[in-house]
Amino acid sequence: MEIIEPTIQMWLTFGVVIGAIVAYSVDRIPLEISSIAAVSALLLLFHLAPVQDASGTTLVGTRDLLKGFADPALMTILCLLVTGQALVQTGALNGLAQKLLGWGQKNPSGIIIICLIAVMVVSAVMNNTPVVVIFIPILTVITDKLGRSSSSVMMPLSFVAILGGNLTVIGSSTNLLASGAYELSGGEKIGFFDFTIPGSVMAVVGITYILFIMPRILKPRSNLASRIQDRSGKQFLFQIDITAGSKLEGQSSVAGLFPGLKDVTIRMITQNGEKLLPPYDDITLHTGDQVMVAATRSVMQNLMNNDPELISHVEEEGMKGDDENGKNAEIIAEVVVAPASRLDGRTLSMANFRGETSCAVMGLQRRSRMIRDHLFNQRLEAGDVLLVMGTRSNIESLRHNIDVILMDWSKTDLPIANRAIHAQIIFGVMVALAATGLLPIAVSAMLGALLMIITGCLNVRQASRAIDRRVFTIVGAALALGTAMQGTGGAEYLATSVVNAMIEAPVWVLLSGFFMLVALLTNVLSNNATAVLFTPIAVSIATKLNMDPMPFLLAVIFGANCSFATPMSYQTNLLVMAPGHYRFTDFLKAGTPLIFIMWITFTFLIPWYYNLY
Repeated sequence: MEIIEPTIQMWLTFGVVIGAIVAYSVDRIPLEISSIAAVSALLLLFHLAPVQDASGTTLVGTRDLLKGFADPALMTILCLLVTGQALVQTGALNGLAQKLLGWGQKNPSGIIIICLIAVMVVSAVMNNTPVVVIFIPILTVITDKLGRSSSSVMMPLSFVAILGGNLTVIGSSTNLLASGAYELSGGEKIGFFDFTIPGSVMAVVGITYILFIMPRILKPRSNLASRIQDRSGKQFLFQIDITAGSKLEGQSSVAGLFPGLKDVTIRMITQNGEKLLPPYDDITLHTGDQVMVAATRSVMQNLMNNDPELISHVEEEGMKGDDENGKNAEIIAEVVVAPASRLDGRTLSMANFRGETSCAVMGLQRRSRMIRDHLFNQRLEAGDVLLVMGTRSNIESLRHNIDVILMDWSKTDLPIANRAIHAQIIFGVMVALAATGLLPIAVSAMLGALLMIITGCLNVRQASRAIDRRVFTIVGAALALGTAMQGTGGAEYLATSVVNAMIEAPVWVLLSGFFMLVALLTNVLSNNATAVLFTPIAVSIATKLNMDPMPFLLAVIFGANCSFATPMSYQTNLLVMAPGHYRFTDFLKAGTPLIFIMWITFTFLIPWYYNLY
């Protein structure tokens, strides 16, 4: 194969690519800075030393390098992040997650394995991006209820979806592009199940690594607020008033516990003016009863999702509502009673806390002793922690209140439970349109994100927070690097140089080396660009060796699908980057071994399967 003549622009582009990868690998440098620096270097390079064809036309211009920031794939990812946040914000998938946990109560970790296997199988017959979108919020809820970090499942979710794409010709866009390029090169039409058997073997080997080895490599990660809250694990005292129509009304204790009050400690029940202390046997809850419980914030939020009227004393006309900036959205936060506070020694009613702050007290925490009395009968002490609920503007105003100290990290949005059905319908229609091909996924994702905001499933502020700037900058930089490598001929130069160096080697060695080259480059270029670039090369090699081109085509398909080592190499990797709180090095550490495992499997499997030894 003829090797193109290298140019100074090509070598400098290689230098920028290597520099970008090194910068991404250094945790001290933010990904956003590394990405913008790489794009800036390319813009300067091709402005000072433009690449032109024989007619003088510029091959790589400023517009070419920057168009990645408006790429449909990038817009799709950002919109899907918004719709995913809406599902979490409304608690739309909590019911499904609860059912999955119920089915796997004896072996909750088994539910995660079942979900991952299901993702891999379904990804064989439909676009794996919407499949991953469906399971991100489900697995987020499940891991939260299991007390595990979402980082333990998000990357495995993406990887099993990619492996599932190896099973059929429609399993991923890479397969379709490679098979289309193969037909344009004069090859026969690729059948739906033509590579299902070798693809299944590759998938089984890969998922074995993902399930049993990768969890030992992945470091649990979470955002700062989650780390602070999870580390404390503290419980608050909550007062539950049994009202008419409440789901707790009429419930009887079973072995001292009430079915509707899971994961809480019941401190006291007031019934007909009588205070009842545990243990509770043959007690039935009635309208007017008051139940004092100790529970964590997350437990109480889950209970309130299932029964919004559970803590009726915090509801007040005028507290609800929303606007586009979320100033009227309800959030909860923790405040500490300050030393010398006017609240010290007074009850909440005496201090008129709600009237002065427009914030309702949901719970109270006191470390010194156990509390067995009504919440509003408690005389507060300096150092008490109050769990309060109010609009964002009212909570923010507590910063200036000299009687309490607002704990900024503790602020979280309350789920908008009354919008859950809206979010479910929008999400279901969006996935159906994309999966059936009635609308391109970019169009359906943008419409879905728009409808989530319009219907109040989340506000503009929450939507903007869902967009990860790391994803935006790293995709734009990756596409710019790919454009530069293709425009300067660098990608083709690498491919032809490696192939020519191994052309005299045994066929299985050449095939193995070709796979590894594709697998490595797909993590720098996009997987689709890699498939289009290497398919004609694969056909050319097979023709020169007078061989069946199918093994070399599979090297392109399976190799281009080895998008495991970098987040920008595949859409689903970028989708899980924010929910999993991953860094670039996490993909390098967990994904690189999988590439080599796939390479070894391919090296032994495909030559044997096609009798090439």
